[in-house]
Amino acid sequence: MSKDLTIDDFIAWLAAGETPQEDWRIGTEHEKFLFSQSDYRRPAYEGKGGVGQLLEGVAKKLDGTAMLEGENIIGIKGDDWGSITLEPGGQLELSGAALTTLHDTCREANTHLQVMREMTTELGLGMLGVGFDPQWQRSQIPWMPKGRYTIMREHMPRVGSLGLDMMQRTATIQVNLDYSSEKDMVRKFKTSLALQPVATAIFANSPFRDGQPSGLLSTRAEAWTDTDNSRSGVPACVFDSGFGYEQWAEYILDVPMYFLYRGGTYHNVAGLSFRDFMRGDLEGHRGEMPKISDWEDHITTAFPEVRLKQYLEMRGADGGAWNMICALPALWVGLLYDEESLAAAEELAKGLTAQDVSQARHEVAQRGLSGEIGGRAILPLAREMVSIAHDGLYRRGKQDSSGNDETGFLQPIRHIVDSGTTQAEILLKHYYGDWQENIQPLYREFQF
Repeated sequence: MSKDLTIDDFIAWLAAGETPQEDWRIGTEHEKFLFSQSDYRRPAYEGKGGVGQLLEGVAKKLDGTAMLEGENIIGIKGDDWGSITLEPGGQLELSGAALTTLHDTCREANTHLQVMREMTTELGLGMLGVGFDPQWQRSQIPWMPKGRYTIMREHMPRVGSLGLDMMQRTATIQVNLDYSSEKDMVRKFKTSLALQPVATAIFANSPFRDGQPSGLLSTRAEAWTDTDNSRSGVPACVFDSGFGYEQWAEYILDVPMYFLYRGGTYHNVAGLSFRDFMRGDLEGHRGEMPKISDWEDHITTAFPEVRLKQYLEMRGADGGAWNMICALPALWVGLLYDEESLAAAEELAKGLTAQDVSQARHEVAQRGLSGEIGGRAILPLAREMVSIAHDGLYRRGKQDSSGNDETGFLQPIRHIVDSGTTQAEILLKHYYGDWQENIQPLYREFQF
């Protein structure tokens, strides 16, 4: 008979993620929007040319294992390339394998996108890498058949005005990185959380909503500011002097629950307390005690700008073009996986508070690199971040078969910070210029 779980079990679970530096890996995730080549609409799950048919075709082509919910394929598990998962509005996400170098992770992205491009072309679909759906309203976007999304869909309007937008209309690039100890985790977590708005500005790539300019450079980032503040945003505890595994576990325990997964079914417990669950007093499930798998599910329902599971997830970037998928992990690996760079990044973030970071999320959503954080201009910080990352990647010395190190993956964002012009501003220049205020050329010119 298993013992009742305590917070010590959750602390031990987090500590189990500690990885020796020589074994640190890079896990890259990226989402893309699907659209019909004929009318640019987001495809439904069902039917010919639907998302379900696409997933079935990709599973066969990659010899992957179909992930099923009932009779519906909702993802694909690969033997050596991670998994493909289905987001609420039909966005598809590659959750990449844990790889050693940026050369490996970029090669993985290239292979994935090439296969996806072949399969989408066969079905008359295309893929778009931006942070927010540029044209379609929520009512025009089909929902995908996943039980947890049904629960979230019902709950989101109770806790924020933009949660359904976040679910259906946003896409991101993310990187997952290791830590060697609790102290190392704290340094990386605090530094990356403090600097996350700067990364959001660099990767701003979603200036449209409902077929016209939204007045923002990252409409995706703005959606996250009013999704559900009890589980998203900037956890102030990370900036406390005593922060560590225990404080993070306490934060996660205070995040309201969404669901219990039992026997292949998601049970709606949205808004209820995991602490009550640990006391056997969860409404509708009294007398039932949590398993560690319930904790593992629950921690995935917290959505801060940086999230700690058994690795650290950088979550602040818009979806983007092919080369930006490689640039995002390059930025954070360069900053956090080299001791000298991490110390320089800590110095760069010195003095920034949770309030500064929270306020800057709105700033960069609207103004991008022209914004401020804690009274400091974003653009010089962005330039310094990229420079520090470059030096860190150079010192890593990870070369491909042609003798190229990893610094080249920073080139797209080096151009952005050197010019001071985000991808969002380039799209707006097209919109008011050669596109003649018509959003549809975006699909033709910027699809994968």
